[in-house]
Amino acid sequence: MEQTEKMDVCSDATPDAGKQFSRIGIAFVIGSAVIYGAQFLLSLLLKDWRSEWLADTNISLLLSAVTMYGIGMPIMYLLIKKVPAVAIPRHSMSVGKFLLALLMCYPIMYCSNLIGIVITSMIGLLKGSAVTNQVLNVVTDADMVVIFAYMVICAPIMEELIFRKLIVDRTARYGQKVAVVVSGIMFGLFHGNLNQFIYATLLGMFLAFMYVKTGNIKISIGIHMVINFMGGIISTLLLKAIHYEELMELTYNGAGVEELMQFYITYLPGWILYTLYILFIFAVVITGIVLLVVFRKRFVLDQGEVVLPKEKRFRTIFVNPGMLLFALFWIVMIIVQLFVG
Repeated sequence: MEQTEKMDVCSDATPDAGKQFSRIGIAFVIGSAVIYGAQFLLSLLLKDWRSEWLADTNISLLLSAVTMYGIGMPIMYLLIKKVPAVAIPRHSMSVGKFLLALLMCYPIMYCSNLIGIVITSMIGLLKGSAVTNQVLNVVTDADMVVIFAYMVICAPIMEELIFRKLIVDRTARYGQKVAVVVSGIMFGLFHGNLNQFIYATLLGMFLAFMYVKTGNIKISIGIHMVINFMGGIISTLLLKAIHYEELMELTYNGAGVEELMQFYITYLPGWILYTLYILFIFAVVITGIVLLVVFRKRFVLDQGEVVLPKEKRFRTIFVNPGMLLFALFWIVMIIVQLFVG
C-alpha cells in the first residue's frame, strides 16, 4: 500500500520534474550562448584593435578564461541558483580513500579517451583529414603559468561548482543515479568536441558520484585539480622535453632511420623521463582497474525522495525544451569541430 501511494506521488510529480530539468537546461544554454557571444564580440574588437593578440595562444587562452569563468559560468550560477535544491548529506573522507578514488579515475579516463581517439580517427578517415585535437594544440603552445592558472585552478573550481554541486543539488531528489548521469552528460557535452566528450562524460559521472556520496565539493575539486595537473602540466612538459612537435614534423617529412635515431639520442634524457611517466601511468591505470573491480559493490546509488516512473524517466529528464536546446547547441558545436574546425 505504501509503495502504491509513493508511485502515485511520483507520477503526479513527473510534470514538475520535467520543468525542473528544463530550467536547468535553459540556464546552461543561456550561459553557453553568453560564452560564445562574448568570445565572438571580443574577436571582432581585437581584429581591428589588437589583431596580433588573436594569434597569441596565451592571450587567447586568457580571454577564453575570462569569457567562460568570468562571464558565462557566473550567469549559469545565478540562473541555476533559482531552481529548488536539496542538501546533500556530508560525510568525511580520509586521505587514503581520496587517493583510492583518484586511482580509480585513471582507467575510466584513459580507457574512455582511447575510445574517443578511435572514433575520431575513423571519422578522420571518412572525411579524408585528421580531426584536430584543439586542446592538445593549445596546451603545447601556451605558457605553463597560463595553463596552470587555466587548467589547474580555474577549470576544476568553476566546473565542479557548476556541473557537480549545482546540478547534483538540484537533481538528487529524483535519485542519485539521475543526478550522476545528468551531471556527467552535461559536463561531457559542454566540452564541445568529440575528443573529450566520452571521457569527460564518464569522468564527470565519477566525480558526481564522489560528491553525491560525500556532500563535499572540495573532494571532487581536488581530484579534478590533480588530473588536470598531471594531464595539462606534467605531460605537456614531457612532450616539450622530447620535442614532440619536431618529431611529428620529421615523421611527416619522411625522415630516415638514421635521422630519427640521431633525434632520439639528442633528446635522450627527455625520452627517459617520458618513458618512465608512461610506465607510471600504465601502472596507475592497472591499479585503478583492480580497485574498480574490488570495490565494485560499493558503487550503489540511492533512490531519491521522488522516484520517477521508469517508463517516463528518460523523457522527463531529457525530452523537455531546456535539455533539448542544451543538447542541440553542443551537438552542433561538436559537429562543427569535427568537420569545420
